[in-house]
Amino acid sequence: MNYAIVLRLLSYILYCEAALLLLPAMASLIYGEWMVLGVFLLTAALSAVAGALLHRIKPKSQIFYMREGFATTALCWLLISVVGAVPFVLTGSIPNPVDAMFETVSGFTTTGASILPAVEDLPRGILFWRSFTHWIGGMGVLVFLLSLLPLTGGSHVNLMKAESPGPQVDKLVPKVQSTAKILYGIYLALTLLELVFLLAGGMPLFEALLTSFGTAGTGGFGFRNDSFGSFSPYIQWVVTIFMILFGVNFNAYFLLLMRRFRRAAASEEVRGYFVVIAAAIAIITANIYSLYNSFGEALRQAAFQVGSIITTTGFSSCDFDLWPTLSKEVLVVLMFIGACAGSTGGGIKVSRILILGKTLGKELKQALHPQVVAPARMDGKLLNHETIRTTNVFMAAYSFIFVGSFLLISLDGFDMVTNFTAVAATLNNIGPGLELVGPMRNFSGFADPAKLVLIFDMLAGRLEIFPMLVLFLPDTWRKF
Repeated sequence: MNYAIVLRLLSYILYCEAALLLLPAMASLIYGEWMVLGVFLLTAALSAVAGALLHRIKPKSQIFYMREGFATTALCWLLISVVGAVPFVLTGSIPNPVDAMFETVSGFTTTGASILPAVEDLPRGILFWRSFTHWIGGMGVLVFLLSLLPLTGGSHVNLMKAESPGPQVDKLVPKVQSTAKILYGIYLALTLLELVFLLAGGMPLFEALLTSFGTAGTGGFGFRNDSFGSFSPYIQWVVTIFMILFGVNFNAYFLLLMRRFRRAAASEEVRGYFVVIAAAIAIITANIYSLYNSFGEALRQAAFQVGSIITTTGFSSCDFDLWPTLSKEVLVVLMFIGACAGSTGGGIKVSRILILGKTLGKELKQALHPQVVAPARMDGKLLNHETIRTTNVFMAAYSFIFVGSFLLISLDGFDMVTNFTAVAATLNNIGPGLELVGPMRNFSGFADPAKLVLIFDMLAGRLEIFPMLVLFLPDTWRKF
């Protein structure tokens, strides 16, 4: 382990977070929240000082490998969450440090699960920071860092691989920094486009910003107690559309920008993603039609919840816990499927589901005809052994963590549906579950040990599990 380069990268992260904390400080200044302003400035100063101290450690070698990439990624997300939780504690918005850590991790991992029973009374600066964490974490903190810093030496793609979601990570262009800039450019452009549409619908600027942050990062922190239930149909449709757009693989947007329309349309993952969405909306609309006054309202509510759950955003426009069992079961299935790889969404990812399905089909053919050559293909290309292997290993690790977390939080004595969907909602970075963690409730009922388990699940889900697991391996920390 090259400890010095890891600490150097963590120093950049602390500098970055110090700068980002100035934005909610500005919001506090605008709304005259002087105590909150002081807290944000103090936290930013402490983060900058800690970054300066770590930056004094000079690495002898600039080279780092996947070991350093995984360790840096996991430690980076833990560090920004600890620092990000400080304003919640010092302002008294969330006095319990574990609760503050839960809320912050939920923000940065774009989960949207909350321990707050009411949010409308929170200071504007805190509300801004709470939603802004979604936008920061959506594309990835290290991807943001790579887009800004001209890091020299080393395989910086290892950082992107460790943080980016999906079975494989492709560079859009030869240079990692250029790829990161393109990704953040697309991310920012879509965020601003949604902001324009929301403002056109009469939404106030502050609320439009928070909505755009939450939608872009597929986060889901609401700033009203009923989430989006009280907003107009226009606003709900705009948010629905953009939630779905942010769940698309950003590589597809890059191909569209390069005018490679045929190649973008040929993406099996993107096509599968939209097919699943269309099928889920159709099933739920038919199932809940009798609960609403018109087909249009039933369609809108179904589309909003489907878009929110499959993209792992977690906004809600109604209490879907009151829907018929079939509709709730469809939503639970969507929790596991998730969005596309290379998007800001969570879950297992559509690409992995397709790979598993194709691998199963291949094995069934070979079981019937042992001599037949039945290669698995995706987007017209052969699926290599490494991609299939990593997908299978991911699913194994995912299953073990899910079962372990499910059993551990069950010690709190809640019902099975609550426990199951709480783990599903945090490990897949969804936000709301069912029953006691439903869309109109929260996670405050769990004891601190259970919350720590769910914090781990949120981080593991956002970082594709392996970066968090390698922290517990002794080999990770051996010097080379």
